[in-house]
Amino acid sequence: MSAPSTTRFCLRLLRRQLVLAVRRPAEMGNPLLFFAMVVALFPLGLGPAPEALAGFAPGVLWIVALLASLLTSDNVFRGDFDDGSLEQLLLAPQPLYLGVLAYIGAHWLVSGLLLSLVSPLFALMLNLPAAAIPALVCSLLLGSAVLSLVGCIGASLTVGLRRGGMLISLLVLPLYVPVLIFGSAAVQAAVDGLPVAPYLAILGAMVSLGIALAPLAVAAGLRISIDA
Repeated sequence: MSAPSTTRFCLRLLRRQLVLAVRRPAEMGNPLLFFAMVVALFPLGLGPAPEALAGFAPGVLWIVALLASLLTSDNVFRGDFDDGSLEQLLLAPQPLYLGVLAYIGAHWLVSGLLLSLVSPLFALMLNLPAAAIPALVCSLLLGSAVLSLVGCIGASLTVGLRRGGMLISLLVLPLYVPVLIFGSAAVQAAVDGLPVAPYLAILGAMVSLGIALAPLAVAAGLRISIDA
């Protein structure tokens, strides 16, 4: 039997990851639950004043989204590493770069995309102006893609460790900081009535750079983890 084409192989791999995520609803729902809990509890600590909540809303929403994405990074390759599927991926004739990109895309679809779609609801809970909600959604769509790309680099380096969650945080959090800065700045600019396009353009450039380089780093990290 001949090997499937590269495009068909990547689509099958993406579909497989999405099916596995659907079969494990707890893992897919954890970031959303974390997002909802923190946003709901935040007014209790700061106070219910609408003006105070609106002032902190851009930063709070982005920090919570960042931490929610970090929660799922450790599980991207863990299951396939445990059952040996990851070794088969490394031995497949198709380019490892594209296979890794399918894993990253699946992670973004079940975490970053869902968080971006539900973010308007949580933004209203923090009294974020309605005019800033489109900027919030767009910045989260772009920024969460960068978070997935960077998070998968950390996941590939720690997949062979039994308790790699804390190590992932130490590895990727410094790389998350620029995304947090420009993502929250985009929302704050929309709140202040300033142009949002420059911040979104920077986030888009980060996504492009991440797509070009992150799969290479992930592939190298997986080879190191498997050989170790």
